[in-house]
Amino acid sequence: MFNLILLNAQILDGTGADSFRADVGIEGDTITAIGDLSAAESSDTIDLASTDSHTPIPTHAPILCPGFIDAHTHSDTYLLIEPDAPSKVSQGVTTEVCGNCGASGAPISGLSQLPSDWADKEYPGIWHSLAEYRVLFEQAQPAVNAVILIGHNTLRRNIVGYDNRPASKDELARMLHLMEESMEAGGRGLSTGLVYAPGMYAPHEELVALASVAGRHGGLYASHMRSEGDGLIEAIEETIAIGEAAGARIQVSHLKTAGRRNWGKVGAALDCIEAARDRGLPVMADRYPYISGATDLDVVFPSWFAEGGREVILKRLKDPVARAQLRTELVDSRSTEEWGGVTVGSTTHPDNTRFRGLTILAVAAVLECEPVDAVLHLCESDALTTGAFFAGMCEENMFTILAQPFVMLGSDASIRSPVGPLSLDYPHPRAYGSFPRFLRWALDGRTVALPEAIRKMTSLPAEQFGLSDRGVIGVGKRADLIVFEPERVRDLADYGHPHQFSEGIQHMVVNGVLTLRDGTSTGARGGRIV
Repeated sequence: MFNLILLNAQILDGTGADSFRADVGIEGDTITAIGDLSAAESSDTIDLASTDSHTPIPTHAPILCPGFIDAHTHSDTYLLIEPDAPSKVSQGVTTEVCGNCGASGAPISGLSQLPSDWADKEYPGIWHSLAEYRVLFEQAQPAVNAVILIGHNTLRRNIVGYDNRPASKDELARMLHLMEESMEAGGRGLSTGLVYAPGMYAPHEELVALASVAGRHGGLYASHMRSEGDGLIEAIEETIAIGEAAGARIQVSHLKTAGRRNWGKVGAALDCIEAARDRGLPVMADRYPYISGATDLDVVFPSWFAEGGREVILKRLKDPVARAQLRTELVDSRSTEEWGGVTVGSTTHPDNTRFRGLTILAVAAVLECEPVDAVLHLCESDALTTGAFFAGMCEENMFTILAQPFVMLGSDASIRSPVGPLSLDYPHPRAYGSFPRFLRWALDGRTVALPEAIRKMTSLPAEQFGLSDRGVIGVGKRADLIVFEPERVRDLADYGHPHQFSEGIQHMVVNGVLTLRDGTSTGARGGRIV
């Protein structure tokens, strides 16, 4: 007898093929039958029948497809404190790829080694290794699965700190040991964030050595590259070279052309990746469906100023000579117009809450100062925890990138919630809206056709991250499934009101556990580290 049957389903199976009508039967965590199950017995049945249509994909019929795999997230530690994962469940995400941009929840020597927006939270236990993190994950039993990448910045911060220098032979050996231990505990690869300290200080040889550990374990190398603007092509070439030397699959994180003067590079960037793929290299990329990014505001600081870590940087901000030099470099790096494309996100100082959602130019007007001085004020008063949204991308290029067959969807966002500890930040709307937004575009004819859009969110990331039993609806595959309503699916979050759930995801099953029914959480959670 089945645990659950989904009757009369209009199925897009994740392969990119056209839809077909069938019933799907689930036993335990596995799809065990596809066909006519109208006479079969089941503990639970959901009938998806609706009025028939002669179109290949009836616009009014609910569609059953594999659960979405978010290829680029930062939910590592948040899964322990918000296991219902509401912002992701409401989008149809059943699996998150965590540990991106060089920052992972493990291995760490203590919570102080975590990024600031993770370190200030309360957790249900203490961990150091990935194996210890897994214990807490299993106790929390999140609603979604997690793929774990090991962050290079996390490794380097543990062993070398924030020093601007190559690791010593002994330090590299210790990082390699942590990487090996983490891969044996279920890690899926190495991620880098080469615009962030201390990762930006690592030489090529260090990155190849660590990525080679991932390669030996069948893992991948994912990189937030050294440049997504002026040095974009060189950064892509570096990423490919590291992955190739390491024998690892290669993932270009949130591929974009940042800054108007770089919009014309999209063709060369894609050609660079295609040339590597033509040589047989397993290179793919991810992208979110927005034309502004989000990260810490202090990412604008030059590498010399970012050296030493938080306390050293805050002291440097109080040094008149260092501050003056920083100010000069920031003035030279961005025009006044460009600061108008930077919007304040999360803040921590009470006086700065009023600036959330305002551009740096607007903040400067309130403070009656120059834009660069507004930036320094925010960074200093928030103790380097200010978040920001950076405009400067081209919509045409975004659609061009999303249309590439090797590009999958990644939100670049962690779990959020309108209530509780994860409601206090001011996130980018992509945290709540990425997948329904892309679905809506596909349904409205603004991007690739719907079957291909589904493939980009299911079987493509499953292939890249080694999830051979997920991403496709087939007998023997894990039962990670969603049902969405084509007429209703849409994102609602925006830059002024980011904590808004998306609409249109009707049902969700994770490892056979019915997590969402009729758009409402069942309270049951079936997530695993995969």
